[in-house]
Amino acid sequence: MPPARVLLYLATVGVLVMSLRAILVGPPPLELSATAMTAYFALVLGGVFFLRWRVFVDAVVRGPRGARGVALTFDDGPHPKWTPRVLATLAKHEAKATFFLVARKAEEHPDVVRAILDAGHAVGLHSYAHDRLFALRREGRVRADLVRGIAALEKLTGRRPTLFRPPIGHTNPVIARVADKLDLTVVGWSAAGRDGVASANAEDVVSRVRRGLRDGAIVLLHDSPEKGNREPAAVRALPMILDALAAERLDVVPLAPWVEGQ
Repeated sequence: MPPARVLLYLATVGVLVMSLRAILVGPPPLELSATAMTAYFALVLGGVFFLRWRVFVDAVVRGPRGARGVALTFDDGPHPKWTPRVLATLAKHEAKATFFLVARKAEEHPDVVRAILDAGHAVGLHSYAHDRLFALRREGRVRADLVRGIAALEKLTGRRPTLFRPPIGHTNPVIARVADKLDLTVVGWSAAGRDGVASANAEDVVSRVRRGLRDGAIVLLHDSPEKGNREPAAVRALPMILDALAAERLDVVPLAPWVEGQ
Protein backbone atom coordinates (compact mmCIF):
# COMPACT_ATOMS: atom_id res chain seq x y z
CA MET A 1 0.00 0.00 0.00
CA PRO A 2 1.36 3.45 -0.90
CA PRO A 3 2.79 5.31 2.12
CA ALA A 4 0.57 8.35 1.53
CA ARG A 5 -2.54 6.16 1.65
CA VAL A 6 -1.39 4.56 4.90
CA LEU A 7 -0.84 8.06 6.29
CA LEU A 8 -4.36 9.08 5.24
CA TYR A 9 -5.87 6.04 6.97
CA LEU A 10 -3.91 6.78 10.15
CA ALA A 11 -4.87 10.44 10.00
CA THR A 12 -8.55 9.50 9.56
CA VAL A 13 -8.39 7.28 12.62
CA GLY A 14 -6.73 10.12 14.52
CA VAL A 15 -9.49 12.55 13.56
CA LEU A 16 -12.16 10.06 14.64
CA VAL A 17 -10.43 9.48 17.97
CA MET A 18 -10.14 13.22 18.52
CA SER A 19 -13.83 13.66 17.72
CA LEU A 20 -14.83 10.85 20.09
CA ARG A 21 -12.69 12.30 22.84
CA ALA A 22 -14.30 15.69 22.33
CA ILE A 23 -17.72 14.09 22.88
CA LEU A 24 -16.77 11.98 25.90
CA VAL A 25 -14.17 14.11 27.67
CA GLY A 26 -14.24 17.58 26.21
CA PRO A 27 -12.86 19.44 23.24
CA PRO A 28 -9.08 19.64 22.83
CA PRO A 29 -7.37 23.04 22.69
CA LEU A 30 -8.54 25.05 19.71
CA GLU A 31 -5.01 25.45 18.35
CA LEU A 32 -4.47 21.67 18.40
CA SER A 33 -7.80 21.01 16.67
CA ALA A 34 -7.12 23.63 14.00
CA THR A 35 -3.65 22.27 13.30
CA ALA A 36 -4.88 18.67 13.08
CA MET A 37 -7.75 19.50 10.73
CA THR A 38 -5.56 21.69 8.55
CA ALA A 39 -3.02 18.89 8.21
CA TYR A 40 -5.77 16.37 7.46
CA PHE A 41 -7.36 18.43 4.71
CA ALA A 42 -3.93 19.19 3.26
CA LEU A 43 -3.31 15.46 3.00
CA VAL A 44 -6.68 14.89 1.32
CA LEU A 45 -6.10 17.70 -1.18
CA GLY A 46 -2.60 16.41 -1.84
CA GLY A 47 -4.15 13.07 -2.73
CA VAL A 48 -6.39 14.82 -5.26
CA PHE A 49 -3.70 16.98 -6.83
CA PHE A 50 -0.69 14.63 -6.80
CA LEU A 51 -1.50 11.42 -8.63
CA ARG A 52 1.95 10.01 -7.95
CA TRP A 53 1.07 9.82 -4.22
CA ARG A 54 -1.52 7.14 -5.16
CA VAL A 55 -3.71 8.08 -2.20
CA PHE A 56 -7.05 7.21 -3.83
CA VAL A 57 -6.12 4.98 -6.74
CA ASP A 58 -3.50 2.33 -7.51
CA ALA A 59 -2.07 4.32 -10.38
CA VAL A 60 0.92 3.09 -12.37
CA VAL A 61 3.44 5.91 -11.92
CA ARG A 62 6.63 4.07 -12.89
CA GLY A 63 7.75 0.72 -14.22
CA PRO A 64 7.74 -2.40 -12.04
CA ARG A 65 10.74 -3.35 -9.94
CA GLY A 66 13.65 -4.17 -12.21
CA ALA A 67 12.17 -2.33 -15.21
CA ARG A 68 14.67 -1.14 -17.79
CA GLY A 69 14.29 1.82 -20.10
CA VAL A 70 11.93 4.81 -20.14
CA ALA A 71 8.31 5.06 -21.33
CA LEU A 72 7.23 8.23 -23.14
CA THR A 73 3.63 9.42 -22.89
CA PHE A 74 1.80 12.35 -24.49
CA ASP A 75 -1.37 14.07 -23.32
CA ASP A 76 -4.09 16.37 -24.69
CA GLY A 77 -3.94 15.34 -28.36
CA PRO A 78 -4.50 14.64 -31.08
CA HIS A 79 -3.68 17.88 -32.84
CA PRO A 80 -3.63 18.11 -36.66
CA LYS A 81 -0.36 20.06 -36.76
CA TRP A 82 1.65 19.22 -33.64
CA THR A 83 0.95 15.50 -33.24
CA PRO A 84 2.37 14.72 -36.72
CA ARG A 85 5.49 16.68 -35.78
CA VAL A 86 5.87 14.54 -32.65
CA LEU A 87 5.29 11.38 -34.69
CA ALA A 88 7.99 12.40 -37.17
CA THR A 89 10.52 12.97 -34.37
CA LEU A 90 9.68 9.63 -32.75
CA ALA A 91 10.02 7.86 -36.10
CA LYS A 92 13.42 9.45 -36.72
CA HIS A 93 14.63 8.04 -33.39
CA GLU A 94 12.78 4.73 -33.82
CA ALA A 95 10.96 5.33 -30.54
CA LYS A 96 7.45 4.25 -29.54
CA ALA A 97 5.15 6.14 -27.16
CA THR A 98 1.70 6.07 -25.63
CA PHE A 99 -0.74 8.87 -26.52
CA PHE A 100 -3.47 9.65 -24.01
CA LEU A 101 -6.13 11.12 -26.26
CA VAL A 102 -8.94 13.53 -25.50
CA ALA A 103 -11.73 11.57 -27.21
CA ARG A 104 -13.56 14.69 -28.38
CA LYS A 105 -10.43 15.79 -30.25
CA ALA A 106 -9.94 12.27 -31.57
CA GLU A 107 -13.40 12.40 -33.16
CA GLU A 108 -12.44 15.69 -34.81
CA HIS A 109 -9.13 14.32 -36.15
CA PRO A 110 -9.55 10.61 -36.90
CA ASP A 111 -6.78 10.75 -39.52
CA VAL A 112 -4.27 11.75 -36.83
CA VAL A 113 -5.45 8.89 -34.61
CA ARG A 114 -4.90 6.51 -37.51
CA ALA A 115 -1.40 7.94 -38.06
CA ILE A 116 -0.57 7.28 -34.40
CA LEU A 117 -1.67 3.66 -34.68
CA ASP A 118 -0.08 3.10 -38.08
CA ALA A 119 3.26 4.22 -36.63
CA GLY A 120 3.01 1.51 -33.97
CA HIS A 121 2.22 3.68 -30.98
CA ALA A 122 -0.30 2.90 -28.24
CA VAL A 123 -3.40 4.87 -27.33
CA GLY A 124 -5.01 5.56 -23.96
CA LEU A 125 -7.97 7.64 -22.80
CA HIS A 126 -7.57 11.14 -21.38
CA SER A 127 -11.35 11.52 -20.85
CA TYR A 128 -13.86 12.64 -23.45
CA ALA A 129 -14.06 16.38 -22.79
CA HIS A 130 -10.96 17.08 -20.66
CA ASP A 131 -12.99 18.87 -18.00
CA ARG A 132 -10.58 20.73 -15.70
CA LEU A 133 -13.12 20.33 -12.88
CA PHE A 134 -13.39 16.59 -13.46
CA ALA A 135 -12.36 15.81 -9.87
CA LEU A 136 -15.31 17.89 -8.58
CA ARG A 137 -17.97 16.16 -10.68
CA ARG A 138 -20.49 13.68 -9.36
CA GLU A 139 -20.12 10.00 -10.11
CA GLY A 140 -22.80 9.96 -12.79
CA ARG A 141 -21.11 12.70 -14.78
CA VAL A 142 -17.66 11.13 -14.42
CA ARG A 143 -19.00 7.80 -15.61
CA ALA A 144 -20.86 9.35 -18.56
CA ASP A 145 -17.72 11.14 -19.73
CA LEU A 146 -15.54 8.04 -19.52
CA VAL A 147 -18.13 5.76 -21.13
CA ARG A 148 -18.46 8.21 -24.01
CA GLY A 149 -14.69 8.46 -24.33
CA ILE A 150 -14.24 4.69 -24.32
CA ALA A 151 -16.90 4.28 -27.01
CA ALA A 152 -15.37 7.01 -29.18
CA LEU A 153 -11.85 5.58 -29.07
CA GLU A 154 -13.09 2.03 -29.59
CA LYS A 155 -14.96 3.15 -32.70
CA LEU A 156 -11.90 4.97 -34.05
CA THR A 157 -9.26 2.37 -33.21
CA GLY A 158 -11.16 -0.91 -33.20
CA ARG A 159 -9.95 -1.56 -29.65
CA ARG A 160 -11.40 -0.71 -26.27
CA PRO A 161 -8.91 1.51 -24.38
CA THR A 162 -7.69 0.10 -21.08
CA LEU A 163 -5.29 2.86 -20.01
CA PHE A 164 -6.61 6.10 -18.52
CA ARG A 165 -4.96 9.29 -17.37
CA PRO A 166 -7.33 11.69 -15.57
CA PRO A 167 -7.57 15.28 -16.84
CA ILE A 168 -4.69 17.36 -15.40
CA GLY A 169 -3.80 14.33 -13.29
CA HIS A 170 -6.34 14.99 -10.54
CA THR A 171 -8.13 12.06 -8.94
CA ASN A 172 -10.36 11.18 -6.00
CA PRO A 173 -12.35 8.18 -4.70
CA VAL A 174 -15.13 8.77 -7.26
CA ILE A 175 -12.78 8.74 -10.24
CA ALA A 176 -10.96 5.73 -8.82
CA ARG A 177 -14.22 3.83 -8.33
CA VAL A 178 -15.56 4.60 -11.82
CA ALA A 179 -12.25 3.74 -13.49
CA ASP A 180 -12.17 0.42 -11.66
CA LYS A 181 -15.74 -0.43 -12.69
CA LEU A 182 -14.88 0.35 -16.30
CA ASP A 183 -11.69 -1.77 -16.17
CA LEU A 184 -9.46 1.22 -16.78
CA THR A 185 -5.93 1.24 -15.41
CA VAL A 186 -4.96 4.71 -14.18
CA VAL A 187 -1.53 5.80 -15.40
CA GLY A 188 0.46 8.63 -13.88
CA TRP A 189 4.08 9.64 -14.39
CA SER A 190 7.37 9.99 -12.58
CA ALA A 191 8.95 12.72 -14.74
CA ALA A 192 7.28 15.72 -16.33
CA GLY A 193 8.47 18.73 -18.27
CA ARG A 194 5.52 20.96 -17.33
CA ASP A 195 5.36 21.72 -21.02
CA GLY A 196 1.59 22.18 -21.06
CA VAL A 197 1.74 25.77 -19.78
CA ALA A 198 1.96 28.63 -22.25
CA SER A 199 5.13 30.05 -20.67
CA ALA A 200 7.12 26.81 -21.03
CA ASN A 201 10.18 26.74 -23.26
CA ALA A 202 12.00 23.77 -24.72
CA GLU A 203 15.22 24.17 -22.75
CA ASP A 204 13.41 24.25 -19.39
CA VAL A 205 11.30 21.26 -20.37
CA VAL A 206 14.40 19.24 -21.21
CA SER A 207 16.06 20.24 -17.94
CA ARG A 208 13.05 19.14 -15.87
CA VAL A 209 12.64 15.85 -17.70
CA ARG A 210 16.35 14.99 -17.48
CA ARG A 211 16.18 15.15 -13.69
CA GLY A 212 13.75 12.23 -13.74
CA LEU A 213 15.38 10.09 -16.43
CA ARG A 214 16.23 6.68 -15.01
CA ASP A 215 15.22 3.08 -15.60
CA GLY A 216 11.50 2.66 -15.02
CA ALA A 217 10.60 6.32 -15.53
CA ILE A 218 7.30 7.31 -17.14
CA VAL A 219 7.65 10.69 -18.83
CA LEU A 220 4.70 13.05 -19.29
CA LEU A 221 4.75 15.41 -22.29
CA HIS A 222 2.10 17.06 -24.47
CA ASP A 223 1.54 16.75 -28.21
CA SER A 224 -1.21 19.36 -28.14
CA PRO A 225 -2.18 22.39 -26.09
CA GLU A 226 -5.20 21.89 -23.89
CA LYS A 227 -7.04 24.48 -26.00
CA GLY A 228 -6.23 26.38 -29.16
CA ASN A 229 -3.33 25.88 -31.52
CA ARG A 230 -0.31 27.01 -29.52
CA GLU A 231 2.78 24.88 -30.11
CA PRO A 232 3.51 22.78 -27.01
CA ALA A 233 7.07 23.21 -25.80
CA ALA A 234 7.52 19.44 -26.00
CA VAL A 235 7.49 19.57 -29.81
CA ARG A 236 10.88 21.34 -29.82
CA ALA A 237 12.06 19.65 -26.63
CA LEU A 238 11.46 16.07 -27.78
CA PRO A 239 14.56 15.72 -30.02
CA MET A 240 16.75 16.93 -27.14
CA ILE A 241 15.04 14.57 -24.70
CA LEU A 242 15.60 11.63 -27.03
CA ASP A 243 19.25 12.63 -27.43
CA ALA A 244 19.56 12.80 -23.63
CA LEU A 245 18.11 9.31 -23.33
CA ALA A 246 20.61 8.02 -25.86
CA ALA A 247 23.45 9.71 -24.00
CA GLU A 248 22.33 8.03 -20.77
CA ARG A 249 21.99 4.71 -22.64
CA LEU A 250 18.34 4.51 -21.71
CA ASP A 251 16.06 2.81 -24.24
CA VAL A 252 12.57 4.10 -24.99
CA VAL A 253 10.25 1.19 -24.23
CA PRO A 254 6.48 0.54 -24.55
CA LEU A 255 4.34 1.36 -21.54
CA ALA A 256 1.84 -1.53 -21.86
CA PRO A 257 4.12 -4.35 -20.62
CA TRP A 258 4.85 -2.35 -17.47
CA VAL A 259 1.14 -1.95 -16.79
CA GLU A 260 0.51 -5.64 -17.33
CA GLY A 261 3.39 -6.48 -14.96
CA GLN A 262 1.88 -4.56 -12.00
